Amino acid sequence: MISFNALIEKFNNQGEKTGWTYIVIPAALAQKINPGVKKSYRIKGQLDHFKFSGMNLLPMGEGDFILALNGDVRKAIRKKQGDQLNVKIELDRSKYKLNSELTELLDAEPKAHAHFYSLPVSHQNYFSKWIESAKTTTTRHERLASTINAMINKLSYAEMLRERKLRDER
Repeated sequence: MISFNALIEKFNNQGEKTGWTYIVIPAALAQKINPGVKKSYRIKGQLDHFKFSGMNLLPMGEGDFILALNGDVRKAIRKKQGDQLNVKIELDRSKYKLNSELTELLDAEPKAHAHFYSLPVSHQNYFSKWIESAKTTTTRHERLASTINAMINKLSYAEMLRERKLRDER
């Protein structure tokens, strides 16, 4: 496990990452966690006193990575942009298990099943984690339906979210 202090930052205008709050994991530290790997991978550890697992480090070029800090994480650590954070992280070798409701629905819909399992595992996980992050049963069911429709229409996660946003704006 590696330990370091990091400054919490926020993207202003960065495409899909606009508005994200994150910390930077410099290339030298990332290489200590998972040597030779330059693509996204899962880590576990501790942010101040908040323990976590299954979070992804995302490559940012030139060997650096970022760890996005979503609202739930920021609430748990009680910190915001500009604050210092004590970070202890290591490679998370555990396998993520897809949402069981999602896999049942995919098994019942061959077109959706075929497209979903043609996606990279990390993209499959985006859908599953999005479903699991729903705070109400109604929202979870809406997200399940959106995911199945997206798979039938061969949409990526980002394409599905854009389509939902356009629909909601109407």
